[in-house]
Amino acid sequence: MSAPHRPWLADFLILAAIWGASFLFMRIAASELGALPTAALRVTIAALFLWPLLHFKGHSALLRQHWKPIFLVGTLNSGIPFALYSFAVMHITTGMSSILNATVPLFGAIVAWLWLGDRPGLSRSVGLALGFVGVALLAVGSTLFKANDSGIAPLWAVLACLCATTCYALAASFTKKHIPSLPPLVTAAGSQMGASLALALPALWWRPAQLPGLHAWGALLALGIACTGVAYILYFRLIENTGPAKALTVTFMVPVFAIVYGVVLLGETVTPWMLLCGGIILAGTALSSGLVKLPGR
Repeated sequence: MSAPHRPWLADFLILAAIWGASFLFMRIAASELGALPTAALRVTIAALFLWPLLHFKGHSALLRQHWKPIFLVGTLNSGIPFALYSFAVMHITTGMSSILNATVPLFGAIVAWLWLGDRPGLSRSVGLALGFVGVALLAVGSTLFKANDSGIAPLWAVLACLCATTCYALAASFTKKHIPSLPPLVTAAGSQMGASLALALPALWWRPAQLPGLHAWGALLALGIACTGVAYILYFRLIENTGPAKALTVTFMVPVFAIVYGVVLLGETVTPWMLLCGGIILAGTALSSGLVKLPGR
């Protein structure tokens, strides 16, 4: 009975580990390139990596047929969020960024309610309230209003993360409503192409004054190929095999990997308050997404 579930579990854990590392690589790349160029190069590398695979699989015609909604999803699900997170990790820890990223199913439930009429029951409503309490406590317990060495108050980085999670939620509902069931490679490749086009001009406008070093280029390659190209194939395959609700729960595991990477490789500090607030956020998100229900509900 357990054998059929092994591929799903493997995809789930690998994806969480890869996406957890994306915060580390974004910090390294964005410190030299800036937020917009980092995001633009990330999706461009991913598109260049995925396009030959798409062509080899013979799916090019499917992308041509559905390119408009897929390109829009790419802007919402990759282009804008990647730029926002690249900005955020320069001003708050990668661990905090990843905890805020775990609110994706929370915002997904709200968008599905307002847009698709998927009204939450008692358990999910309690989860929404609990999740937002966790975010508020995380904000109150941090020095968000005091500018750091870069002159940017961490509050703006937190708001950038929350805007990014809202974009992910909008993209999920848009995909459910407007994009038919397609092979994961079609959606993954097409979305990165759309994001590349959307970010091209802004990235050129805000390009860095000098070329980045080898560490930044290495981080960009890891972001584009592993954390985006390979990751989105795994993500859309999870959606296809398990459904969008269960696939979104991968965000619960991402902070675990991101926090470990940040502590071990970047020397970041994780406070008990951050872990407590993260636990509240995850509990609220689990309830709001329907993964866990209150007794009798």
